[in-house]
Amino acid sequence: MKRPVITLLTDFGLADHYVGAMKGTILSICPDAQLVDISHEIAPYAIAEAAYTLSQAWTCFPPGTVHLAVVDPGVGTARRPILVEAAGHHFVAPDNGVLTMVYDAVPDHEALEITASRFFGRPVSRTFHGRDIFAPVAAHLANGLAPDEFGNRVGDPLRPGFSKPTSTGPKTWAATILKVDRFGNLITNLHSESWQRLAAEPFEMRVGTCLVTRMASNYGEMEPGDPFVIMGSGGFLEVSLNQGSAANATGVRSGDRVELRLL
Repeated sequence: MKRPVITLLTDFGLADHYVGAMKGTILSICPDAQLVDISHEIAPYAIAEAAYTLSQAWTCFPPGTVHLAVVDPGVGTARRPILVEAAGHHFVAPDNGVLTMVYDAVPDHEALEITASRFFGRPVSRTFHGRDIFAPVAAHLANGLAPDEFGNRVGDPLRPGFSKPTSTGPKTWAATILKVDRFGNLITNLHSESWQRLAAEPFEMRVGTCLVTRMASNYGEMEPGDPFVIMGSGGFLEVSLNQGSAANATGVRSGDRVELRLL
């Protein structure tokens, strides 16, 4: 790419200086960088939501893009900063599971622990590694520095189990809400390809205060106010309402569990 692309994903919001400080740090090192915001509205500390959001966006960018993901409730602890190479892209993030769905999508990824402190900002804050560690590393990568300059390869990046449902019985699964989108749709970790049979088999899904028993092919075929399951554009089953918020109707939020049972 003539001008390197760096994407940014955080839970910082836009009311404070944090995002601007990260962008300024990047541009001070790599003035030609094209900075693209994926989102800064991830719920605070919501690693699963960030992992899902990143998974939906990174493949839309050209190879060579650097993806900077900072949702980091363990900042200042012993958690590792990591750099991951996958499918021609680079990812810079805390090793806390935020890249889990990248690992799922690209099994032959390579990860290294970022230890080369000569590339860090000075001083390194105990509470803002996004500015002082991750942003400088992303900028140096975008400038063409080889990943191996930043540390040594590791084979055990953290992979929490939120990306897949858990079997709890012969016909019962516990699923997790990965994200609540702007429309109140509840995006589960039930992969659509694995659950197409719900269109023909009877089922019930316990979602907060509601019992959902119907699957739709589009929003318009359901009456307003009745919750249903639909195959979302992200490749996962979603609990939705036609022209309404499933989150408000059920009382369910990101990170909550739902139960699916085949009848």
